[in-house]
Amino acid sequence: MFRVSNNLVGILNFITFLLSVPILGAGIWLAHRASTDCEKFLEKPVIALGVFLMVVSLAGLIGACCRVSWLLWVYLLVMFLLIVLLFCFTIFAFVVTNKGAGKVVSGRGYKEYRLGDYSNWLQKRVNNTKNWRRIKSCLQDGKVCQNFADDVAGETVEEFYKEHLSPIQSGCCKPSDDCGFTYVNATVWTTTAGPYNNSDCNLWDNNQATLCFDCQSCKAGVLDNLKSDWKKVAVVNIIFLIFLIVVYSVGCCAFRNNREDNARPRWSKPYP
Repeated sequence: MFRVSNNLVGILNFITFLLSVPILGAGIWLAHRASTDCEKFLEKPVIALGVFLMVVSLAGLIGACCRVSWLLWVYLLVMFLLIVLLFCFTIFAFVVTNKGAGKVVSGRGYKEYRLGDYSNWLQKRVNNTKNWRRIKSCLQDGKVCQNFADDVAGETVEEFYKEHLSPIQSGCCKPSDDCGFTYVNATVWTTTAGPYNNSDCNLWDNNQATLCFDCQSCKAGVLDNLKSDWKKVAVVNIIFLIFLIVVYSVGCCAFRNNREDNARPRWSKPYP
């Protein structure tokens, strides 16, 4: 007769297995339909996550319900490694996102962002040409600046300066205030003759596909947005860690049950 812990591990892993199917399906769909760098960037991690969840959940399901001790042992080993990795990632996320913040600009409702204010590890990630090409593709495909321009269309320069812009809108969709450009609309500015103290001023282009996507301020805006998201993810990770530890504990009980059942000798038929 199955113990409660075996049943619970079986149920949890059956649910996980069901969740892995649409995740894997989404990854396969992206692999066949992806047309941009942004979409292609997602396909491999999604497929890997789907396969990982499917294999681990099957190991836990078969190990608990069919009392296959070695499979349950593998399942518990993977769970233990996952707990350690998740714990390390959570600490790492808090450390690398502890540094950096937007600078308040006098008379403006928005902040401006400088790449040098953020951790060296994050700076290296966005300064990598291959990484930044993918990030820039996502920003362009998502029409971040186009939607921003539509939202503030028709505003005067005074109204625009009072806007509370997101880090990406401030860093990628408009030139830095240091440049002294003249406002036409949110994403079109009349440039002035250099030289400029800020190198981003040379990179600004009114072409809607270019704007300030190659600027240091845009990279800083992405990092500030990432910093905020990572802190939220870290909080979710803590909750998920507690859940994993509970599941791991129940799995250990199921493994002990399997060993006890396998070690118990079968009743032989009584002698006549």
